[in-house]
Amino acid sequence: QVQLVESGGGLVLAGGSLRLSCAASRSIFSANTMGWYRQAPGKQREFVARMTSGGTTAYADSVKGRFTISRDNAQNTVYLQMNSLKPEDTAKYYCKIEFVSGLYWGQGTQVTVSS
Repeated sequence: QVQLVESGGGLVLAGGSLRLSCAASRSIFSANTMGWYRQAPGKQREFVARMTSGGTTAYADSVKGRFTISRDNAQNTVYLQMNSLKPEDTAKYYCKIEFVSGLYWGQGTQVTVSS
């Protein structure tokens, strides 16, 4: 079993920044993919950002140029840097990491952006 613990969410004004963290209970060096998803009330979960083991990144069009996914293998942590936040970014953000042994989700962290 792998546990993922997200942190860094909170309330921020539009235009502000937050950095989300996803700490894994085991090494992420061998992870195939690492990613972030979000879900707002009444809406489906949507893809936000993803990174492969080789470092290739992909972003949803809605966040491209504003969000950056990164990792720190020594800390077993995946990050999502969110800049120029908009009210429409308000959602619960979930970390997902895929290992050969399986796919794991974090518990989510709430991000609320006020206008």
